[in-house]
Parts: sequence; C-alpha cells; structure tokens
Amino acid sequence: MKESQKIKEWPLEDSYRTLPATFYSLQQTNPVPKPEVVIFNHKLAKERSIDETIPSTDMGLDWLAGNRIPHRSEGIAQAYAGHQFGQFTMLGDGRALLLGEHVTPKGERYDVQLKGSGRTTFSRGGDGRAALGPMLREYLVSEGMNGLGIPTTRSLAVVKTGQVVQRETRLPGAVLTRIAKSHIRVGTFQYAAARGDVSDLKALADYTIYRHEHAVSEEKNPYLAFLCQVIDKQAHLIANWQLVGFVHGVMNTDNMAISGETIDYGPCAFLDQYDPMRTFSSIDRQGRYAYGNQPYMANWNLARLAEALIPLLANNKETAVQLAQQAIETFTPLYTSYWLKGMRKKVGLIDNEQKEDRSLIDRLLKMMAEHKLDYTLTFRQLSTEGTLPASVENEEHCQAWKKEWENRVDQQSRSRSDIQNQMLSVNPFIIPRNEHVEQVLEAVENNNDNTLLRAFVKAIQDPYKETETSKRFAQVSKSKTPYITYCGT
Repeated sequence: MKESQKIKEWPLEDSYRTLPATFYSLQQTNPVPKPEVVIFNHKLAKERSIDETIPSTDMGLDWLAGNRIPHRSEGIAQAYAGHQFGQFTMLGDGRALLLGEHVTPKGERYDVQLKGSGRTTFSRGGDGRAALGPMLREYLVSEGMNGLGIPTTRSLAVVKTGQVVQRETRLPGAVLTRIAKSHIRVGTFQYAAARGDVSDLKALADYTIYRHEHAVSEEKNPYLAFLCQVIDKQAHLIANWQLVGFVHGVMNTDNMAISGETIDYGPCAFLDQYDPMRTFSSIDRQGRYAYGNQPYMANWNLARLAEALIPLLANNKETAVQLAQQAIETFTPLYTSYWLKGMRKKVGLIDNEQKEDRSLIDRLLKMMAEHKLDYTLTFRQLSTEGTLPASVENEEHCQAWKKEWENRVDQQSRSRSDIQNQMLSVNPFIIPRNEHVEQVLEAVENNNDNTLLRAFVKAIQDPYKETETSKRFAQVSKSKTPYITYCGT
C-alpha cells in the first residue's frame, strides 16, 4: 500500500449495543501479521454505497482483516443459542466480530461482520480462526444465491491473514467480511427465553421489530404479527431453496436468520442428480437436513421461535400457546403456495392454474428421481428445447408425461416464445455447481491463481444468461464419487 493513499473513516453505527449487555460481549481485535486481499466485491460495494477503495488502503485492509475497528477499539461478539441437530446449546459468535452497521443513503441498515477474525468470549476452546477454502466457498455460494434471486447474506471480501490454521492439516487462514440485514437468529430469541428474563426478551423483540418489521408495531398484537411475518419470509425462502436445488446442510436454529436471508454457508451444496433425500454434509449421517426435509426442519425451527415468544404473545399462557400454534400452522400452506407457484413457472405454466398442475409436477420429479436426472440441466433443457434428457426420451412413461405437459402448456393464452422466455428466467443455465466450486478453491489455495475465481464469480452473478464463460461452468463431470462437504470450522 502507498502511504499517500487516504481513506475516510467508515462511519458504522452500533444500534445493537442499545440492547441489554447480556446479548453481546465487547471484543477487541485479534490482529494478523500479513493481510492480503484475495477478492473484494466491488459490485456489492457499489450497491450498498460502500467505499470501493477500502481494499487498496492500509487502513481499509486492516478493517477487512480485523486488525482495526472503524471508529472504536471494540466490536461485538453476539450471544445466541441453538438447537444443533436437535440438541439445545447456549452459543455465541465464537469466531465472528460485528464491526458495526453500515447505513446506506436510502437509510437501509446492514451489519458488517468479520468471520474468522479470532477468539471471542464464546469460542469455547476454539481458535476463532477460519481457513481460506471455507471462506471462499461462502463468498462464491452467497454470490451465486444472490444471482439466483434468493435472499441471502452477501460477502464483501476475503482476506488472507498470513497465518496458518490447524485442522486435519495446516491450512492458510482467512477472514471473510459478511454483509447482512442483521445477524439476529431464531437462536437469539431462544437465548433470551432460556435466560428467563422477559424484559430482555421484550427488548430483543422490540429491537428486531424496529429493525426488520417496523410496520407491525402498529398492530394490535405486534409480537404475533412479527411471528407471522417471520414465518412468511421463511416459507418464501425455503421454497426458493427447493426450486433451485440448494441444500443448506446445517439448518440449526442458530442458522435461521430472522431477516429471511440465507445465512451461514457451511456444508452447503447444490443437487446434481435429483434425490429428495440427498445430503452432502459429512456430519449429517441421519439425513436430518436432507434436501427433502428442509421444509419440515424450517417449520420445526419456527416452532422453537414461537415457543420463545410465548411470554409476549398474551398474558394468559394457554392463550399464548394457542396463538403460537395457529401461527405455526400457517407455514405449510404458505410454503406450498410459494413452491407450487415457482414450480409452475419452471415448467411453463404461467396462467390459469389448474388442480392437475400439481400432479404433473410431482410426476416429473418422480421421473427425475427414478432416472437420476440432473436437477438443473433437466429444467433448463425443458426450457430451451422442450424435451427431456436423451437418456429417458424413449421411456414410455416419460413420453406420456411430455405429451401431457405439451397439451397443458398449449392450453394457455401465451405464445410459446413468451412461455419459453418465462421458463428461461427461472431455470438457471448454471449454479455454483459443486465440482466447479472445488476447482476454483483448488486453484486459489494450491496455485495462488485467482483467474478461475474471477471468471466463476462473473458467471454466477448472472446465472440465467448463457455466455462463453458460463458454458465452462455448466459442464457436468461423470465422476461417481459422492460429493461430501464439511463445516469448515
């Protein structure tokens, strides 16, 4: 860096510190010796009105590495709890540091959090650090999800620390800068409820309503209205996951954001061959968080949020429980509605819904599972060519389905070209496909080559467009080796 380079102080706010101190721990920096920018998200910086010169200055690089905190000498490690694979645990940010909140010119508020920045009060014996590979994975997949139009936290930068972290082997260390509407989780409310102080629970609920659901403050029962809003956002989010074949991999209650954004990209992956019970995570041996189980687990997680809010829903506990239960019962019909609406678009049914549409879709998915068809490529081929993959085109039941589908599509008032354009807008040409993510990580980690990284990011930021660059990342290998992901902690 040139000493002459200057940058304005980043005027981050810290409204989270207005909450009772039990919700966070003040945390000083854990400096690293040789920070080096691997990638900086100029597109996101421009969208959020963040200074794009940050990574090119000494002070900006110190911010991204966790060597310095804008404005203050302390950041925040947030406290929360969570059901991790069904087991309740009191937790907190064991390797994350909230620098503060960036407020855009439009008044939008976003957390700026470092991940992998060192030990905190909640580290529980961990080193608080992160390896380069998992931080780049989060950057790539979160950008891919954003390109697909799915609510998600975003990654501003990945910085190598110049340190080595010890996992099964010695790995290069890194810090990721994450931008989120907030890091308030279902587990944050569980934490407040478990402590048993209703005034703290109320303070958290009021703050969260102020931050995310300000309109419900005018409702007769704002806490019930808040719960219903969260349920609706999660129903929409999980439906979007299912529509693109995304498998989160670790849907613990501490990994469900109140904002409705996808958060914490650990052992995540995308479906290749369609299999409702597909898991990728090395630790999900029972399939708790399998692709097909994600709607059920979201419902289960939201029930835990409803339980935590019971003291605020009504003065009478029996009434409060009844209100909570009624709210939770809305999740399944909401999710089904969002999913079916999205799935109808994927198969080109864009007007006059008919009750037979669900059966048509279910039969397609059953065929895809039976013949192990690639999820993304099957829908894309249906969009571009109006056919099923060649491997099944001569199967009698597949031919029968295709004929019925063509008849159903032709019943609509739209032209075939309009229908095709609609399908192409919701069926991506590429996704952050597992094998290509691994190729990118290997090039950066082993060869210190960012060329493939830059090309991949450009492609997944516009995943519905077929380009010469994106064609490379649409290819599928014939490897039979099961793909396994790891949390990267």
